Amino acid sequence: MNFTSNRNILRWIIIAFAVFITSIILWNTYLFFQKLKESERKNMQEYAIMLKDLSNQSLEEDIGELGFTVAGNTNSAPIISENYKGELNARNLPEDVLRDTARLRELIVEYASQNQPIVTKYQGKVLNTTYYGDSEIINKLKYYPLALLLIMFLFGAVILFFYRSTKAAEQNKLWAGMAKESAHQIGTPLSSLVGWTAILRESDIDPSYVDEMDKDINRLQMITERFSKIGSIPTLKKLDVVEQTKTAADYIESRSSNLIKFTIEVPDKNIPVMINEQLFAWVIENLIKNGIDAMRGKGAITVRLKDDSKRIYVTITDTGKGIPKRLWKRIFTPGYTTKKRGWGLGLSLAQRIISDYHNGKLRVKESKTDQGTTFEIVLDKV
Repeated sequence: MNFTSNRNILRWIIIAFAVFITSIILWNTYLFFQKLKESERKNMQEYAIMLKDLSNQSLEEDIGELGFTVAGNTNSAPIISENYKGELNARNLPEDVLRDTARLRELIVEYASQNQPIVTKYQGKVLNTTYYGDSEIINKLKYYPLALLLIMFLFGAVILFFYRSTKAAEQNKLWAGMAKESAHQIGTPLSSLVGWTAILRESDIDPSYVDEMDKDINRLQMITERFSKIGSIPTLKKLDVVEQTKTAADYIESRSSNLIKFTIEVPDKNIPVMINEQLFAWVIENLIKNGIDAMRGKGAITVRLKDDSKRIYVTITDTGKGIPKRLWKRIFTPGYTTKKRGWGLGLSLAQRIISDYHNGKLRVKESKTDQGTTFEIVLDKV
């Protein structure tokens, strides 16, 4: 059995033990609650007997020490007594309620549903009926098990959150390790390609061909650098976001089909923004490629950059199949994809790059079925 399996077993043992302890607490609380109610009922029975004894004595006679003791034991629960004449006597209730006969009648019905009334008889006739409600402490104890269940639920939620966070952290480390290893593996053939292009330049070959090869090699070197930075905090520099956006869009346009019409609208001025050149370009390229995939290789891509006094707004619009509104947030979830091929990490990584590294926002601004989608990037100016 490996380490991960042992850790999972230990985690479930801890959860089971927590559930067991909580169950014991709930059960003991229930027993304590029942004993308290039984004790209160015994006090009420003694109180009813005292009333019976009092009814057999004149008002001038002393009820004795026991009567005062019993009366003292019933100073927490609300009590309403009704004698055979229909007269009501109440205690442990607010003064305004004691004077309100109609309200006392309502409370009699309520107390009868809470606890069985105590009937005192004398020679087969009902002498007195005592109705009593639950005391304040019992009313509070009623909610104690619910509080424990809530604590247990929150405890379980914390465990689940910790489990998912740990699992996500492990996956992030795995992806970062794979990315760095891929960058390392790509580095070796790149070095060879650089050498071959140097040899080709010395040969009788059209220089324009070699120039294009150099562009692609530089592109591969940039991709390698991007992969190598995954898992680490990137360095931001003050760069012209207009130039960076146009360069990234032009690169994809030059390598796309003639069936894709590109429109790039950017201001004719420099707009400095704190960005990472490689990662920002990757986001622009990824959004454009997603748009091309959504159009199935035929349609129009529009890249616009606007600004105000505080922020810049980059929108990338395609004429593809669109995204249902219920999926506007879900598409940024790692692993979610509508493509037959792919791992569903592109948009998730793009949003993370913009929000976590550049303190900006990436969202679906607008999307209509069979009309297209517009993504928007929002970044703060320097």
